[in-house]
Amino acid sequence: MFQPMIHGLFLALGLILPLGAQNVFVFNQGANQKQFIKTIPVIIAAGLCDTLLIVLAVLGVSVILLSLPMLQIVIYCIGFIFLIYMAWSLWKEKPQALDRYQSMSARKQIGFALSVSLLNPHAIIDTIGVIGTNAAIYESTDKMFFTLTTIIVSWVWFIFLAIAGKVVGNIDKTGKYILILNKFSAMIIVIVACIILKQLLVILF
Repeated sequence: MFQPMIHGLFLALGLILPLGAQNVFVFNQGANQKQFIKTIPVIIAAGLCDTLLIVLAVLGVSVILLSLPMLQIVIYCIGFIFLIYMAWSLWKEKPQALDRYQSMSARKQIGFALSVSLLNPHAIIDTIGVIGTNAAIYESTDKMFFTLTTIIVSWVWFIFLAIAGKVVGNIDKTGKYILILNKFSAMIIVIVACIILKQLLVILF
């Protein structure tokens, strides 16, 4: 029981710690929202998306989906468009002071979280290629503990990111650093989008 749990813990940490569009967005919302409770939608959305991808990977369903070339092209195209839109939205946000933040609505948070999670080919491929493959070495109860551990790590990490973002937001009373964070977040997301575009062109040509 402990071996698959430890395995799942370190594997999940290794996958989720690197700076990516999903992590940047969750942190950004923690910093931009006036109250922590308003970051709950993005935490739940990101957590549920990761949970879905992990479960599909363990069951092997995702491997079947990615074996369809046309589906891959559709995922890459939609993912690229959503990431560019999200980067543009973050770039345009210009908070002046903490009490005048134009915080992102719950619906918009959920929509963006879905796009950077389910429409991000890197997230899907990492989940399938790493978590799915590693889960295959376990059976029955051990596989269940491995899967649950990776899911729990994902949820805890998103909560931590939102809290860390909120701490930064509380320190920055003028909105100056939040503005810089928004620009930085937008640039990171554009880089991810460009990588996705490059991979799409490789598939097409």
